Amino acid sequence: MARPLIEPHLPAGLDVHWFASREEAVAGAKDAEIGWLDMNDKTAMRAALDGAAHLKWLSTIYAGLDHFPIEKLIREGVMLTNGVGINTISVAEYAVLGMLALAKRYDEVVRLADRHAWTDSPPGNRELYESKALILGYGAIGAAIGDRLRAFGVEVTGVARSPRPDQGVIGQDDWRARLGEFDWLVIALPSTSETEQLIRQQEFDAMKTGALLCNIARGDILDQDALIAALKGGRLAGAYLDVTDPEPLPADHPLWDAPNTLHSMHLSGRSTQKMFQRAGALFLENLKRYLAGEPMQNVVDLDRGY
Repeated sequence: MARPLIEPHLPAGLDVHWFASREEAVAGAKDAEIGWLDMNDKTAMRAALDGAAHLKWLSTIYAGLDHFPIEKLIREGVMLTNGVGINTISVAEYAVLGMLALAKRYDEVVRLADRHAWTDSPPGNRELYESKALILGYGAIGAAIGDRLRAFGVEVTGVARSPRPDQGVIGQDDWRARLGEFDWLVIALPSTSETEQLIRQQEFDAMKTGALLCNIARGDILDQDALIAALKGGRLAGAYLDVTDPEPLPADHPLWDAPNTLHSMHLSGRSTQKMFQRAGALFLENLKRYLAGEPMQNVVDLDRGY
């Protein structure tokens, strides 16, 4: 899908290998200096990367690095640029969509309509207006969610590695003590070794009774057993989950049936018509900079994982 977007704009003199299969990707990666090897089949992508012996720059549309051999890239000095920003708008819109649907229980409205059942009693009556949201991970996506929530009258507090008090952003060591203040906990963190199982029973216990959760990041950031317990016990009034662990979520997984829980099957980043246009434009800009020896956009700190 990317080829027609970038091929006409590539500079002359490049030896370009296009691929449409695992075998072609593996063969082309062996001698590649620059690689854009994104595939839906993550095992195929890893196979291509494992055999890439001369790679200097790896480009990806993904923001998360779950599927990449980070230790190999560090060891071999490969620069990785990611797709932060490509799907920011789509993910942020999906987050607000899920939060509104959860507040109004629009999923139940749709089910009533499917049954042709008219009701005068709304299944959800919460308002975003004058509620308080804590957004864990105030990068591009977290900030975009915050901007949209403020338009609904939500008081937003962001959490980032570096606090910015003038912008309503607190530090990464300050949020746990304040969990009980918020009506919403929105998770927009990268998935790293530091964020795995970050939200466990003690965090759920510290939240305001009746608070709501939105996870637009990665499923492994939550202890899902503790999440289900918090939902069943009433500590949480509901959860909107774009992500789970594992993915796809097995049909018999108890998270499907957790009370007051909405799922969107990690569709947020794909619900856009502009992903590949933005990805192609970013790749071409970074290619120009790479060939000129200039600083590039979206360079990942491989030690931090984002």
